[in-house]
Order: sequence, then structure tokens, then C-alpha cells
Amino acid sequence: MPSSTKPRRFSTSGIAADGMPTFAFAFDIDGVLLRSSSAIPGAAEALGLLHENNIPFILLTNGGGKHESTRVAELSKKLGVPLTEENFVQSHTPFKQLVEGTASTEGLQDKTILVTGGDGDKCRKVAEILVLTLRHRYGFKNVVTPGDILMAHPNIWPFNQIFSDYYHNNTRPLPVDVNQTSASESLKIDAIFVFNDPRDWALDSQIILDLLLSKQGYLGTYSDKNGDTSLPNNGWQQDGQPKLFFSNPDLFWATNYHMPRLGQGGFQAAVQGVWDATTGGAQLERTVIGKPHPATYKYAERVLNKHRTQMLGGSGEVKKKVIRLERVFMVGDNPESDIRGANEYNSTHGTEWTSVLVKTGVFRDGTKPAYTPKVIVDDVLEAVTWALKAEGWKGSLE
Repeated sequence: MPSSTKPRRFSTSGIAADGMPTFAFAFDIDGVLLRSSSAIPGAAEALGLLHENNIPFILLTNGGGKHESTRVAELSKKLGVPLTEENFVQSHTPFKQLVEGTASTEGLQDKTILVTGGDGDKCRKVAEILVLTLRHRYGFKNVVTPGDILMAHPNIWPFNQIFSDYYHNNTRPLPVDVNQTSASESLKIDAIFVFNDPRDWALDSQIILDLLLSKQGYLGTYSDKNGDTSLPNNGWQQDGQPKLFFSNPDLFWATNYHMPRLGQGGFQAAVQGVWDATTGGAQLERTVIGKPHPATYKYAERVLNKHRTQMLGGSGEVKKKVIRLERVFMVGDNPESDIRGANEYNSTHGTEWTSVLVKTGVFRDGTKPAYTPKVIVDDVLEAVTWALKAEGWKGSLE
């Protein structure tokens, strides 16, 4: 039975007069729908129930490392429910916005970026993918990986022999070489992206640190502003160094092992520790997206509203009017990302996000979650049936 942790404040019905649902769902993947690569019991049934009853949902995950099109094809097969990129957001999906830039951010399409994380150079290929449909594109043109740098200059990391065979098959020549005597002719990195969990923490940490200490992002240089107490932040990151982006703050995630394993948040903590030791505790300026950060929920809500309008409005010439989305049930297994993010997100559209915690992932039954959900249930199928009953759903729950 679900254990409710807050008094309910639901409307009498989540169904409009014409039968259109005024609610939707957002599901985490790892620990909710899948454990490692296998479907969790009840996951296919839960999504199938929503799909058959035309109730909108998106998948909102801090995972990544593959292009969205590849990931939804895999998930559709494992879960037996048709999924598309229109109802799927993974950790690095919002990075698409940085290719052409925003009102406050210069576009990076033609700049040189460092991308790390994931298997081999899959994340590089994701970052480069340019498809005809703009909403599916990334399209960074000049992508370098730490492995590219290591293979071009093995002495940049003294323990290079450990991963040399691995990098041999996944690297490319550098677009511009590292010139230690002439910075203006050396490789310049304009932004650093951690797309997915890094596999080689040591090399990636070293390259990222080198760039954060560099002069204007030229690899192999050291800024003379570092440590200057007359400057903000004692001169650290005050000399045009590349901006640093992390896509996932999760310290732990659920795998096939019986205990949660370190995720990208662990790598971020390692980089932070090295930075603190190097700079004497200067502020590390970086941008972190992914749950629980509001920017990710805002992006996800925009994706969900667009998907919902297309789904409920009809495909004919005459479109049905789609009423406002009143509530989103965020179903997750991690109190510090899924639950916290839903609890703290303040929708500009007035949509209420309701957190539902399942016991099939990171959360350990019998412990007190760091952030209190609306309800705690055994699994995702129970989460969906609980939410449908709470919204006054009159259809079949089987």
C-alpha cells in the first residue's frame, strides 16, 4: 500500500468535461522503469495503461550518452510501448539550445568544444549529430575528446598506457595541435561539456583542470591571473577560460548491483575536490543541469506541453482546443533529484508537480528520504494507479 506523507490537495477530478485529462506524468528511467538494461516488473504495464488511454507522459532521465533517437528505439523495444523524441528528455538534451545560442549565451556551433563521458566517443557523435528536423539536432561542428588530446600528446597524462588500447579505436587527430611555444597557434577550447558519466576520471579531471587554469582556453597555457588577490575570485577563472557544463548531478544511481553506484555527481565532486585543493577553495564556476535543477524541469515542461498539445489536439485540419495542464506526477526513485526537483519547481504556467517515490531504485525502504514525496509506493505501476485514482480517473486500471 502507498504511504502518504502529505495531506492530499487534489481537485475533485483531473478529467475535463470532454474527457481530456488535465494531468500528465513524467517518469525517471533507471530505478523506475529499468534496472540496468532490464525492465522492472510493472513498468511495461504502467506505460501501456497510459498509452492505451491517451494520457500524456514523458520520460525525464538524468541518464544519457546516446542520441535521443537511439535511446527511444531501445526503450520502446524493452518496454513494449511506442516512444518518440517528442516525449523524451535525457540529461544532455537541453545542450541542444547552446548550439545556436540563447538570448544570454553565445552560440557554440562553430566553436571548439571538449566533450567527455560515455563509452568510446559516442558522446562526441551525439554532440555532432545534425538532422533535418531542428528540434532533434545538436550540431556542434568541432568536438574534441580527452582521448584525442592524450593520443596526440601522451605525456599530458603519465599513466597513459592503461587506456591506450581503448583510446586507439575512439580518437581522431586534433583540429589544431597543442603548441607549447605559441599560444595563439595552439588548440583553443571554448566550452567543456560532461555529457555522461566519464569512464576515465583521472584523465578527464586533468584535462578539465588544465583548461580551467589556462589562458583563454588555450591548452598547455597557465593564466597569470590565477591567484591574483586583486581580482574577483582571487583571479581564478577570470581570464577567458572555457565555461564548464555538467549534465547530471546524481551522486548515485541504480544498477544491477544491490547497492547504488557512483554517478556523474561523483565525478563532479572529484573535480570540485581537486579544484579546491589547487586553488585554496576558490569558487568553481560551472553550470549544472539535470534533475533537480529548475532549468531541466522548465525544459521538460515545455517538451511535455508540446507533446500533449500534439497528442490531444488531434492530427486533422481541425484541431481540438487543449486545456491547460493542471498537474504532472513526477515518478522517481531518487529523493535528491526526482523528488526534490518536483517539490521545488515553480512552474511559470501554474502547473503543479507532484512527486511520487518508488522503492525499486536508489531509495532504500525503511529509511527517511532526504526530500519528502507526496506518496511512497512499491513500484511504477502502483504509482500510476494511485495517481489515476487520485485524479478521479473512471477508466480501467488494468
